[in-house]
Amino acid sequence: MKNTLSKVRVMTLMLMSLFILSACQSTKVSRVDSGEEIALTDKWNDKDSQLVAEAMINDMLGFPWIDKHLKKEGTNPAIIIQRVRNKSHEQIAVDTFLNDLKRAILRSGRADFVANSDVRNEVRAERADQEFNASLDSQNEMGEELGADYALTGSINSNVDQLDGKRVTSYQIDLSLIDMTTNREVWNGQKKIKKYQERSSFGF
Repeated sequence: MKNTLSKVRVMTLMLMSLFILSACQSTKVSRVDSGEEIALTDKWNDKDSQLVAEAMINDMLGFPWIDKHLKKEGTNPAIIIQRVRNKSHEQIAVDTFLNDLKRAILRSGRADFVANSDVRNEVRAERADQEFNASLDSQNEMGEELGADYALTGSINSNVDQLDGKRVTSYQIDLSLIDMTTNREVWNGQKKIKKYQERSSFGF
């Protein structure tokens, strides 16, 4: 009987301690610089997206195809992003990566960017509306769109290797630039990221 009472008292004390600890916990939120990397896990994050996009676009614009295009056409090449497939093991915000690619292209000043089909259809609907509702001097004419010279496409792949609380996550991003007229691949780029994470014996 005494042993039973002792166990009950111990359990009661443990529960009370847990309750007190949980009651003392608080949440703190701090505002940080959006450009600062805060990596809580080894997963793909916004900094990865930004750095990979900038590195790959710089590499793309450093290849001979752009000088050949400028010599032949005399104008900046127009690029459209067709698709970047996420083939990795995790959910990646591909749209964020696409926007980082777009910004890197436009920021370079060496190439123009053509909007995708969804955006083009919305703009076409606006131009059609202008034909009926806008004044003649402010209307934007149909058939004046900029056609893409090159299409950018690619994929994001990943691999995870883990053992005894240690994990290495590798990402491989492959992009290629295709000449829209000839289907010739004028550039092929690859960027790899490797992250090491170590945790206690409690596991991942």
